[in-house]
Amino acid sequence: MSGTDTLERTTSASSNKVEHFDVLVVGAGISGIGAAYHLKTQNPDKSFVVLDKFETFGGTWHTHKYPGIRSDSDLYTFGYRFKPWVGAPIATAAEIKNYMNEVIDENDLKKHIRYRHRIENASWSSETNLWTVTATNLATDKTVTFTTNFMFMGSGYYNHEKGYTPKWKGMDKFKGTIVHPQHWPENLDYKGKRVVVIGSGATAATVVPNIADDVEHVTMLQRSPTYFIPGLNQNELADMLAPLDLDPMLVHQIVRKKILYDAGELTRRSFEEPDALTAELLEGVRTFVGEDITKKHFTPSYRPWRQRIAFVPDGDIFQGIASGKASVVTDEIDTYVEDGIKLKSGEVLKADIIVTATGFDLCVMGDIKFSVDGKPVSWPDTVNYRGMMFTGVPNLIWVFGYFRASWTLRVDLLGDFVARLLKRMDANGVKQVRVELRPQDSNMPLLDWIDSENFNPGYLARSMHLLPKRGDKPEWMHNQDYWSERDEIPAIDLEGAEFIYS
Repeated sequence: MSGTDTLERTTSASSNKVEHFDVLVVGAGISGIGAAYHLKTQNPDKSFVVLDKFETFGGTWHTHKYPGIRSDSDLYTFGYRFKPWVGAPIATAAEIKNYMNEVIDENDLKKHIRYRHRIENASWSSETNLWTVTATNLATDKTVTFTTNFMFMGSGYYNHEKGYTPKWKGMDKFKGTIVHPQHWPENLDYKGKRVVVIGSGATAATVVPNIADDVEHVTMLQRSPTYFIPGLNQNELADMLAPLDLDPMLVHQIVRKKILYDAGELTRRSFEEPDALTAELLEGVRTFVGEDITKKHFTPSYRPWRQRIAFVPDGDIFQGIASGKASVVTDEIDTYVEDGIKLKSGEVLKADIIVTATGFDLCVMGDIKFSVDGKPVSWPDTVNYRGMMFTGVPNLIWVFGYFRASWTLRVDLLGDFVARLLKRMDANGVKQVRVELRPQDSNMPLLDWIDSENFNPGYLARSMHLLPKRGDKPEWMHNQDYWSERDEIPAIDLEGAEFIYS
């Protein structure tokens, strides 16, 4: 069976037809589209389907509509390794969606994707060696059923339906409008209004400069400072190579290697030379806003890379602050009041609109109800193998990308891994693979999914109890280090004792 051919049968319980695919991909965002490409090109004998609950592809880049939405990492590495990115390093959501659409069209992936399919349950049977997946067709409101040999989870890691907004005292008293960037109304009129943006991450740093020219004034209110990297939205190496009439793929590979080398050095220095790196990062900010503002509002208390560092194209947020169109306040919220926010310092920030750029809620495994042989899967009771498989859960791969490098780098690595794993299973005539702790792991401590000293953003801290455990050995952790994994994952011994086949 190949392509999109399906096996159809009728269940005894209903008249619904059950469609079978060799692989079922969850999500048509950057992970799912990447997975589809690798399946088609590396496992052409496998049938597959991509299910997504939204009406089109894109994931984050489709659902987020706030002003100026853009990538916070460069597209030369956020783009797939197999398709050169041509354009500025920091791209808008529209540019990223156009790029993804080209991937879909150029590789004839559209016929494999089914939109408006929300997956409700996934149940594994060791008797049949199949996943049974039930979904709601949102166009018809009917339940549809699939069986599949293998699941490829590309659903991302946060709740698209609802952003995270803390419950502050007095919110019900505020007479203006409260907006979370994840749910930005199309008709929101902020022209000439006083706006407070709560938060200090990439989203806040995007919204503030993109509304500054239209509002009366915009204030970024932060509890604590964040690191940023201001710079020109261009890649000098790519610009230098462009006129040389080189193969676009060669240029792509060279630019990616240079960016990844520089990023690797940044990561290394964040651990080995944190003070020197901090000084360099702050100097970039100081160039725009001077010493006083840098020291007061943009000097974090933690070492670089314990939280994500966003690239700020052309230093736009700092230009806004320097011009007086925007300002930044570092303080904590005491209470909302009718006309704004009262801070713990006693200052009141007047506002007509409050934007809560306060992060998102983690969504583990797409909030799908999983079970294995009739027993519900509790992810915190599993141990995570290299951030992609779970003890006791067969024939499933989870895509979780990098915090300190582009997410898509891991999509490509895991696409290769799945292709190799499926070929190994076929060659040996086995239908099931799962990972289990080895005898030498019997006394291994089981720890939180990620070490807070490694990476500690709020959304992880709030949701660590929902995530699987890690061990203290390389096989049982997602170390967030692309520069080691690019060698380690291709070299994984599929005959290792952690892999159980049947």
